[in-house]
Amino acid sequence: MGHLPPKTIAETLRGIQANELVLPAIQREYVWKPSQVVRLFDSILRGYPIGSFLAWRIDPETVERFKFYGFLKDYSQFDKRHNPDLDLISRQVIAVLDGQQRLTSLNIGLRGSYAVREKYARYNSARGYPTRRLYLNVLSEAAPNDAGLRYDFRLLTDEQVRDSAEDRAYHWFPVTKVFEAPSAIQLMRDLAQAELGNNDFAIDVLGQLHHEVHSNQSLHMYEESDQDVERVLDIFIRVNSGGTVLSYSDLLLSIATAQWKERDARDAIHGLVDALNQTGAGFSFSQDVVLKAGLMLAGINDIAFKVKNFNSENMATLDREWDSIGDSLKLAVALLSDFGLSDATLSAKSVIIPVAYYLHSRGVDDSYRTAVVHAPDRALLRSWVLRSLIVRGVWGSGLDTLLRDLRTVIDTHGGTAFPMVELERTMALRGKSLAVTDELIDDVLELSYGGARTFAVLAMLFDHVDTRNQFHVDHVFPQALLDPKRLRTQGFTRDDIDELARLRDRLANLQLLPGPENIDKSATAPHEWAAKAYATSDAMRSYLTLNELTALPRDAHEFADFFEARRAALADRIRRKLSSAIGETQPIKAEEDEYDGTELDAALED
Repeated sequence: MGHLPPKTIAETLRGIQANELVLPAIQREYVWKPSQVVRLFDSILRGYPIGSFLAWRIDPETVERFKFYGFLKDYSQFDKRHNPDLDLISRQVIAVLDGQQRLTSLNIGLRGSYAVREKYARYNSARGYPTRRLYLNVLSEAAPNDAGLRYDFRLLTDEQVRDSAEDRAYHWFPVTKVFEAPSAIQLMRDLAQAELGNNDFAIDVLGQLHHEVHSNQSLHMYEESDQDVERVLDIFIRVNSGGTVLSYSDLLLSIATAQWKERDARDAIHGLVDALNQTGAGFSFSQDVVLKAGLMLAGINDIAFKVKNFNSENMATLDREWDSIGDSLKLAVALLSDFGLSDATLSAKSVIIPVAYYLHSRGVDDSYRTAVVHAPDRALLRSWVLRSLIVRGVWGSGLDTLLRDLRTVIDTHGGTAFPMVELERTMALRGKSLAVTDELIDDVLELSYGGARTFAVLAMLFDHVDTRNQFHVDHVFPQALLDPKRLRTQGFTRDDIDELARLRDRLANLQLLPGPENIDKSATAPHEWAAKAYATSDAMRSYLTLNELTALPRDAHEFADFFEARRAALADRIRRKLSSAIGETQPIKAEEDEYDGTELDAALED
């Protein structure tokens, strides 16, 4: 291993532009956060070292055996997360083994853009991911901050830059101009046009940044030239042991990419992840879940994330059956959406794996979602899924062992119908009982508005709800009518107000309403809204019965009594509706799961 002559940042980025520097398939994708990008550029401007880099010089004959990708320039968390595929002509290339995140951040900051989801924005809407570019405030240093940053770099949208144009404390200079400028003189001309030609701080800071990018040979790279892939893989694992965590599945995905023959494993798996996550109201399944599901649905005996399980024989099987595996996963996530679940309400992503395996083993298609003949089976599947999400700990530790056991049950008993009884018996033996206990009932009753498990509980308790339509979790007695200021004017004491605030968001004050009805209800007192929405006595009686409502409070003074009455009624309903398919089986101590290697490798970096 040799040490190459140092290069400037600009020289290195030009090498990235020309695809002289590439990324091998064993690299994961870009994962740095905006704060990490800003910290990197702050270090550069301060003249701090940003670490050494490690590359692999690959001979033409070795290049032909592997898959390579280009660096990202314009990153978007929405639709530009995947590195571009490179079809390299047989030639010598330099593949980066250590430093991808830093080099990509330099490429984005000096040449491109960064788009990340805004807080509260929808996951599946491009509008929630506005494009940002890196800017430097050339009027002053950063305000005192906990991050220890000296310079005020920020990733800003065009709108943010425009909105701050009148603020004399800021002048945002696009960092891309520093890379584009042939000399610092051009930057001084830009400052003159902005009427900052006599601002000493602006002149100094831009001159220094241009020097660090174009003149200072600050990037030091070690080079490995050995063509033995096992040696290179070992080096890669050893050097990537800190910083932003590289999941074990990233490495395994890279191994799969090198072995699949029919398709590009990374493109196939990432494409499927994207398709699953765009279903319904949106999900956030990871490649870990999809890879694990792939191993299980392909019938591979050991589904643990171990290198030995990603051998050529298993990868050939996964490659060959990928299309049917993908179809089953898409059907499974569509069913979860039909059950009313989405990213906000799906509290355990792994539940999709046994659902997809059951559908795959039955060989059913999309008609399973709506065909009348499958309605009883769908009801069993829905009941099992929702109850497994409600009980804590089902999809936590011991997952691989549980999944293997569930697969065995489905293989043995799931040929014609969903084997709910047998599945629950096996789960109980693993310490994953769905039996209803007093502790479970108390836990469920304490669920609150906005919690991931809350929707699953309400959907399970009130199965008259057709979750294929859009339903909202709604307060029976509106939040606005329990506002502390309003309550004080009605004569409630401080202790009373605190208690009502505690009860307001708990399960006993929640219901599922169709979206339009919830919007119409708004902050109207429940008895007034219900009298209008359910005008006949039969309609009113049906609404109250279906939603376990003995009476509706007329005002805040009646709320506490209403809450306690409905809480007691819900406790009885929970015991009835969540009763295990195998009765009140007491959980048996779970067996120890096999070590799957993920803990050891959790700290691997880029």
